[in-house]
Amino acid sequence: MKNFRSMVYPYIIWSAIIIVIPMLMIIMYAFTKEGNSVMNIRFTLENFAYFFQDKVFFDVLKRSLWIAVITTVICILIGYPAAYFIAKMKPKSQVIMVLMITLPTWINMLVRTYAWRGILDKNGLINAVLGVFGIEPVKLLETSFAVVLGMVYNFIPFMILQIYTSLSKMDYSYIEAANDLGANKVQTFLKVILPLSVPGIISGITLVFLPAVSSFFIPKLLGGGQYVLIGNVIENQFLTTGNWGFGSAISLIMSVIIIIAMYIARRIDKRISVKGGNA
Repeated sequence: MKNFRSMVYPYIIWSAIIIVIPMLMIIMYAFTKEGNSVMNIRFTLENFAYFFQDKVFFDVLKRSLWIAVITTVICILIGYPAAYFIAKMKPKSQVIMVLMITLPTWINMLVRTYAWRGILDKNGLINAVLGVFGIEPVKLLETSFAVVLGMVYNFIPFMILQIYTSLSKMDYSYIEAANDLGANKVQTFLKVILPLSVPGIISGITLVFLPAVSSFFIPKLLGGGQYVLIGNVIENQFLTTGNWGFGSAISLIMSVIIIIAMYIARRIDKRISVKGGNA
């Protein structure tokens, strides 16, 4: 047992270095007046007050949350049918389809996102196809459509895989029981399949919403700097203006939002699991 405990120590040290220490630094800078000097520690709430008093920053936060919600909903609407279709296939076909879904994720996300610039550009692939039918070029880049499209493209594999895992582990004896009791396909789906797959949906929502709400390079590349989200504001505060205190305050606010979202998702998952167990 002692040998196993000693194997945990490197993990604890590594977690402290890459998670705990940076988080403590963010908290310190968030409550510091002069954020560019570690030695000059003057605690203040001005960074948080500035964020909530300035309507521009608060509007950016609301826009980021709204874009993340839209992205998550679209991923559910597309991902659930895809996952259900894969789960109904033969085992060998399922392996191939899962590989096809995960294969794009092997490529760097930045490269994949940048490729969409060539597709959505004024002289890109989509406008070239539209030109064949005599349609004038459409502005696709630097729009909310491009940002949402980029996020859905990058994050939808996480939704599909989570729902697929939930569906593939489902006890199909429940479906057989529903059929024996006279339920049709729609009733079976709504009363049996959908409730049993909700944990996978909750996990998918977590894996899509959290990175979407804090993404910065997708709106930067596909929004062209014209469509700013909260992740871009944080990046700008750290890399451009050098206001580490304000950037840390925004990061801390986003961390609280993410923790609350994860807590709500976990509570919903537990309630559904308890109801399923009682059933």
